[in-house]
Amino acid sequence: MSSGLPSFRAVVLTLVAVLAVTVAAGGAVLLISDDAPGQAEQQEPAQQDSAQLPKQQPTPRLDQLVPTTQPVKDFGQGGPSVTVTPPRMLAVAPATVPKRTRFALSALKHVQKVIVVDAGAVKVSGTPLNLLAVEPSEFRSWTPQPVADQPAVWSALARGEMVADPSAVRRLGLALGAYYQVDGGPRLRVAASATLGLTGVDGLVSADLGRALGLAPGVAVLLHAKSGDVSEARVRKLLGKGAQVVALGPGAGKPKAKAKPKQQQRKPATEVTVGRPNSYLELYKISATRCPGLSWTVLAAIGQVESGHGRNNGPSSAGALGPMQFMPATWKSYGVDGDGDGKADIWSPYDAVPGAANYLCANGAGQGGEKLRKAIWFYNHSWDYVNKVMGISEAYARAYT
Repeated sequence: MSSGLPSFRAVVLTLVAVLAVTVAAGGAVLLISDDAPGQAEQQEPAQQDSAQLPKQQPTPRLDQLVPTTQPVKDFGQGGPSVTVTPPRMLAVAPATVPKRTRFALSALKHVQKVIVVDAGAVKVSGTPLNLLAVEPSEFRSWTPQPVADQPAVWSALARGEMVADPSAVRRLGLALGAYYQVDGGPRLRVAASATLGLTGVDGLVSADLGRALGLAPGVAVLLHAKSGDVSEARVRKLLGKGAQVVALGPGAGKPKAKAKPKQQQRKPATEVTVGRPNSYLELYKISATRCPGLSWTVLAAIGQVESGHGRNNGPSSAGALGPMQFMPATWKSYGVDGDGDGKADIWSPYDAVPGAANYLCANGAGQGGEKLRKAIWFYNHSWDYVNKVMGISEAYARAYT
């Protein structure tokens, strides 16, 4: 594994790319055995048995069917609020910034606070992503207040997921909640989108994930100044030849001008979006990315058979719960927090559908063919159920192509 220096695109300053990162190969590998885990060993069926399946309803348009669950928490309800200290300058050093240089940066005129984090670039399908790798608890105050107060952002980072800047989401066409394969490295889930206010930075990951991705240690410096200007020339001199420096915040890079009387500049809106799909169609498609080789239409078919896409969530006579009709014991092993709100909720479609993909994948669904049929059988021990799911899956494939 080798690491290099980060490359940042400056809006105001044109920064020269100096980074070449080779991401460590590897990542999590799911080992599949012929013996199914979990519910296969239970005597009672995993879900409702075939005789108790809900009657087939006219299939709704999945792109118009909105998942419903408990409302998400408003900003600030996830924990104590943080007083933010927004960065006024971002600098990238040619090598790890030593402790003595950090002290010297802290001593510069107007500088009140300094933080040094890992940074670098990775590629997804050949497209570079510029990332900062941070400790969530330490970095929270360096983000805009709505971002600092959104618990989903920080729980996503703690889980080893990425928080992307909206500009990167739009430019790269990223789907929140989806997984992306890092070239030569692990898969990366984009859990949320948040306006970071960091020029050239596409997203945040945790420090642990940054190390796994091979990002350069301790090369990105953020400086906070309450008032006055921080000298870019002094920062460059302290960081050495090749350092990249960009001013941040309102008016950065623009010539100073006297403010017009009785006029106020409108502050840019801060945007925070948690990875909740807007329709069942999008939810099924995103959830299927958890299991390479699994078609979203299989998840959609199971969702239709089990609950009519959340219209009949149980409990069933066997005790199965939620839109994907999980047994509680199975949910404990395979349930996931799909939307980054800090809990895996068996009743929430945003958690239940990716949980179903997780369970199917553990039983070999991504391998297709008979492995897929057997995985569906483990979901509900009935070959009639398997045939019904496969038939509806094929109908969805025809309807949405």
